[in-house]
Amino acid sequence: MSGHHDRPGAVAWPPVPIKTERLVLRQSEPRDRPAFVDLFASPEVGTYIGGAQPRDEVERTAPEVPGRRFGFFVVELDGTMIGMITFDRRDPVRKGRVWPDAGEAELGYMFLPHSWGHGYAAEACAAALDWFTGSHPGEPVVLTIQVANEASLRLAKKLGFTEVDRFEEYGAEQWFGALSPFSPERARIVE
Repeated sequence: MSGHHDRPGAVAWPPVPIKTERLVLRQSEPRDRPAFVDLFASPEVGTYIGGAQPRDEVERTAPEVPGRRFGFFVVELDGTMIGMITFDRRDPVRKGRVWPDAGEAELGYMFLPHSWGHGYAAEACAAALDWFTGSHPGEPVVLTIQVANEASLRLAKKLGFTEVDRFEEYGAEQWFGALSPFSPERARIVE
C-alpha cells in the first residue's frame, strides 16, 4: 500500500479545539454520550443514512466516551454537543474513488435536528476541512451523499465539493464528490 494512507498517523491527535464564530470542534467527552444516543436514535437524522437505530440498542452499546478516535470531532454550541464531523479512510471495496486504490479521506457529518437550518453544519465543516487540508496538504477529501438529500447536496457544493460520480449504493442513488481543486478531470489522471 502506498505511503499516503499512512499519513494520518503522523498528525497529532486530538488537535487543540477549533473555535469558529459560534462553535467549538473538539474531541468527545463522557458528557457527550446522551447527545450521541439522541443523534443515532433520531428518525430525522437517519433518513438518508439507513434509518435510526433503536434507542435502547444505542444506549446499551454506546461506549462511555463515543467517538474517541482520530478524525472524529464533536461540534459544540454553547457548551453542548449538537453534532459530529468525521474523517475516515474510504474503503477500497466501496464504489467511488479519486485515488486508484481508494483510501481517500471521506468527510462525514451528522447534526441533531434542532440545530438544522442555522448554518452550523457549513460553519463546522468548513473549519474541519481547513484543519484537514492544513494537516494533510495535497490530499483529496471526498464525500458521498444520497441524491435525495437536497440539503446535504447544497452544503457539499457550498463547501467546494464537485461531482465526480453517481452510483447506486445502499438501495439509493449516491452523489460522490471531491473537494475542489481536486476536479473530476484530475481524478482520472492520478497515478
